[in-house]
Amino acid sequence: MKIKKVLIANRGEIAIRVIRTCREMGIPTVAVYSEADRNSLHVMLADEAYPIGPAPSSESYLNIDKIIEVAKLSGADAVHPGYGFLSEKANFARALKAAEITFIGPTPENIEAMGDKLASRELMKQAGVPTVPGSPGAITDAAEAEAIANEIGFPVIIKASAGGGGKGIRVVHDPKNLASSFRACQSEGKNYFSDDRVFIERFINEPKHIEVQVFGDTHGNAVHLFERECSIQRRHQKLIEEAPSVSVPDETRQKLGEVAVRAAKAISYVGAGTIEFIFDNQSKEFFFMEMNTRLQVEHPVTELTTGYDLVREQIRVAEGNPLSFKQEDIKQKGHAIELRINAEDPVTYVPSPGKIQRCRLPQGPFVRIDGYAYPGYEVPIYYDPMVAKLIVWGHDREECIIRLKRALAEFMLTGVKSNIVLHRNLLSHPKFLDGSYTTQFLDNEFKMEESKEFFTFVEEHVFLIAAAIEAFQESKRRDVSQYKVVSKWKQRARLENLRR
Repeated sequence: MKIKKVLIANRGEIAIRVIRTCREMGIPTVAVYSEADRNSLHVMLADEAYPIGPAPSSESYLNIDKIIEVAKLSGADAVHPGYGFLSEKANFARALKAAEITFIGPTPENIEAMGDKLASRELMKQAGVPTVPGSPGAITDAAEAEAIANEIGFPVIIKASAGGGGKGIRVVHDPKNLASSFRACQSEGKNYFSDDRVFIERFINEPKHIEVQVFGDTHGNAVHLFERECSIQRRHQKLIEEAPSVSVPDETRQKLGEVAVRAAKAISYVGAGTIEFIFDNQSKEFFFMEMNTRLQVEHPVTELTTGYDLVREQIRVAEGNPLSFKQEDIKQKGHAIELRINAEDPVTYVPSPGKIQRCRLPQGPFVRIDGYAYPGYEVPIYYDPMVAKLIVWGHDREECIIRLKRALAEFMLTGVKSNIVLHRNLLSHPKFLDGSYTTQFLDNEFKMEESKEFFTFVEEHVFLIAAAIEAFQESKRRDVSQYKVVSKWKQRARLENLRR
C-alpha cells in the first residue's frame, strides 16, 4: 500500500520535520492550524493548509472529528501525529482506521498496552524487563503509601499512573511530606488525566534518564537504534539530550538494547517508539520506567549518530514494508547533542510569548536546526514554548560540545525571552563537561552565575552594534513602505481564504 498524501496532525517544528521528509519522498503534505497558528511556518511550507478551530488545543489540535474531516476533504490517505497532542491516543488511531485512513504510528493496542504506567510495568515484568522496586499496583490512601515507603526505604517517588510531561510526580525524602505529596499526585492525575491512581517506587539516589530508540514492523521485526541520555531536565521536562550516553559502559549499552527490543517484541510493537529507563549512576543498573509510543522530540540525535531518517522509516512501515535495516546494520558513529530552544525566562522557566524581532539561526558543518521561528512571528501563549531545536554532531563528545558552543554564539533571538543563555552556561559547567550530571542537577545544583565563559564567544558590544544597524535599516524600510509588493506568503493566504 503506497501512501499518496500525508496530513500532519500537529504544529511547529515537528510538523515541518515531517513535511521535509515527505517532500524528499515525493509525498504531498497537508497542514492543519488553529487560529493562533495562521502565520506559523508549517502552514507556509505544506502543500495545503486548513484551519481547524480556535487557539485552545482542545478545540483544534485535539479535535479528532475535525482532523478526520480535513483529511477526507484534502484527500489525505494517511496522518502523521508528530508528538504530543493526539500521538498517543488509541481512540484517534481507531477513528482513523474506521475512516480508512492510515495512522503513521503504532497500533491502538500498542498505545493502550503502554499508556498506563501500572499495566505497562506489570507487562514488562512478565517479559523479563527489570523494573524499579515499588508498590505492586495502585495505592489507595496515604497510610498504604507510608507502609510501602517504609518497606522499600526513603527516598521514594510517587507517580500518577496516567501521568506524563512532568505532571503527577513527586519525590519524597522526608516521611513527613509523604501524605501531602501523595494527595498532590492524586489531584494532578485526576485534573490532567482523569485518573487519580498513583503508585510508589524506590527513588534512585544518582538517577540518570536513559532511553532506547526502538523500531518494529508488521512482519515481526524489531530493532534498537541505541540509547540517548536525557538527564538535563527541569521539573521533569527535558532540556538537553545526547547520544551516546557518556555514563553507560559498552557492556551495559549492549544489554540496554537487548532489553529494549525484548520489551518491544513483548507487545508486537509497530513503528517508532522509545523505551525509557532510570539508570543508577552508582551501580550502573537500569530499570524500566515507561514506553513512549511515538516519535520523540529528541529523535534527531539518533538520526545523526546512526544515519537513518526515522520519519522516512515510519512512513515505510505504515505502508506495510519491512524495516529497511537489520540490527547488525545499525552502528553508532560520533556524538550528537540537542538543545531545546524555548521562548521562556532562563531563570524562572516562565513562558515568554510575544513577537520575535530578530532571529538569526546558526549554520555551518554538522549543525542542524529544527524550528519554526522567524522575524515577525508571534509566539502564542497556548502551546509549548519550544521554538527550535539546535542539534550538532561531532566525531567525539569534546568536538561536539565545542561546535555546539560556537553555534550558540551565532544564535540570536530577540523580542521574546529565551533560554539560549541558560544553555551557554550549562555547556561550560564542569558536571556537564565530565558527564556526571543527573536528573537532579538542574533543579538542585545548577546556578546561572556559576559559568561566565560564554561571554568570551561574542562580546556584548557586537550585539549592540548589530542592533543599531538593524534599527537604521528598519527606518529606511519604513520610508519606502508605500512601494512594498505583496509577498508570496500573503498571496497564498488570500488564495486560502478564497478556498474557504
